[in-house]
This record gives sequence, C-alpha cells and structure tokens, in this order.
Amino acid sequence: MDGIINIYKEPGFTSFDVVAKLRGILKQKKIGHTGTLDPQAVGVLPVCIGKATKVCEYLTEHDKVYEALLHLGMETDTQDIWGNVLGEQEVSLGEEDIRGIIEKFVGDMQQIPPMYSAIKVNGQRLYDLARRGIEVERKPRDITIFSIDILEIHLPRVKMRVHCSKGTYIRTLCHDIGMAAGCGGCMEQLVRTKTGTFSLESALAIGEVEKIAKGEDEQGRKLEDILIPLEDVFLGYRKVYGKKEAETLLFNGNPVPLPFLSPGKGEEFKPEECVKMYSESGTFIGLFTYDMAKKRFCPRKMFI
Repeated sequence: MDGIINIYKEPGFTSFDVVAKLRGILKQKKIGHTGTLDPQAVGVLPVCIGKATKVCEYLTEHDKVYEALLHLGMETDTQDIWGNVLGEQEVSLGEEDIRGIIEKFVGDMQQIPPMYSAIKVNGQRLYDLARRGIEVERKPRDITIFSIDILEIHLPRVKMRVHCSKGTYIRTLCHDIGMAAGCGGCMEQLVRTKTGTFSLESALAIGEVEKIAKGEDEQGRKLEDILIPLEDVFLGYRKVYGKKEAETLLFNGNPVPLPFLSPGKGEEFKPEECVKMYSESGTFIGLFTYDMAKKRFCPRKMFI
C-alpha cells in the first residue's frame, strides 16, 4: 500500500496518535505524517504510507493556511488557551487599531519558537524542558506570513485566516500580536484548512478510513479510492519518460543521457530543472535533475 491519505485530525489526538491508529487500521508499519498539529488543533494532516513516506520531507516544505481565533488580553505559558494563565488585562484598543497592528505582521520576519514545541535543543524536546520549568534560549527562525485576512472581530476575540510558510507557529503569532497590542494574547482555536494541495474539503476522519478499510463505507469507497499517488505531490513538475533501453539505468538510479529519453531534445530543458521521471511503461521512478553541461538527467530522489 503506497500513497497519501488526507486525514482530518480531530481534537484530542496528537499527530503521533493519528499515525498509531492508522497503523492498526491499515495493518501497515511504514506510515509518517507531514507536519505536527497541536493536540487541540484540528484540520488537514496528510499521512504518507509505504513508499510515499519518502515524500514527507517535500510535503512539510509546503505553505499552509490556518483559521485561528486570537484571544486578546490573556497571556499563557503555552501561548494558547489551554496553558496556565500568566496575566489578564482589558483590551483598550479599538477594532481599527487592532486591524492596523495585525497588518504589520504580513511579510518576511523572524519568529522565536515557543517553549512548548517539539523542537530539539541539545537533544531534548523543548516541551520536555518546559514541563520541568526550564526555559532555554531559542534561535529565531525565518518565516513568511503571506497574508492575514480578518474574518470577524468581537473583542477580545479576533478570527483570522493566515497563509504562511513552513515552520510558522500560529500560537506564537497570536502571542506576538497581543504583545504588539500591549495587552497580551493567546490562541483559542486553530484549524488547518490547507497544506500544499491538500484541503479540508477532501480530508477524511480516522473513523471514515476505518469504515472504508472494513468495507463498511456507505459510499462504497475502497482504500485504493482514497489513496493519493505519491507523484501527485509534484504537480508542478514536468513529466519525462525514458526509452526501453534506459530502464536499467533508471531502475538502478544512474544518470540518464538525453538520447535515452523521449523526445530527448536538450534545448527544452532548463539548467538544474527538476522533473518527474517515468519508465517507458509509465512507472514513476523519481525526481531527476538536468545536468546541462553533460546533457543528462541525474537522480535526485528515487521512489521506485
């Protein structure tokens, strides 16, 4: 079983819980998720199965979209509503002031990860240190907030949609907005609505996957119907096919000269262009990069 299932992570589950449950349901050991969601957060969590675990690193690179509820006037140790309250105060600013502050968080910036996170420092998870009351210095990380759309404002709460780069902590964004507003802030709700090409509309709850695996789905779906082929992750990449005589080179992960490819016209490829490589029969081999100097494609990531 090789492919990706777009899972809707429900509240109360960790991302690890989701993987553990799917291992039991699908009877598969080789399963990995593509981006941690906090236990109380919900939403899109693509899960890779079998050979598709090799694309996990590519999926985590994708932009993400969240809908978050910011609670102004409250600061907690976890930067979300489920932590210990460190302080509360009235929100003295008006709606337009809040909008102006939030707009300033759009763009490239550096963000300091929260102590309650899975990041490792000197071999230890930050959340393990935080639970023992230990706070350590964290290096700022480069992130990009592509857009923030304010959906509703009913102070002290602000509902917003955030389109951001990988590595962005929405909890920390809420905290930082609260600090900029002078009243503190924390995250009250979080829904991940999109990661890369995977959206909330097509996500399946674990219970739905279990019914499908048992043949009890009301729509008559089978597992192969919900498994997304791993090559679909690379929708923006061009397809290149090897000729019959290129199969030995392709299946062994060797560089492939242009004459062994169809159509084999070097001028149509850009230097260092990455493509999806297929055998003549249509088997997806992996990602190959064009070496313009030597007029050949070299393997970058093999999936065969």
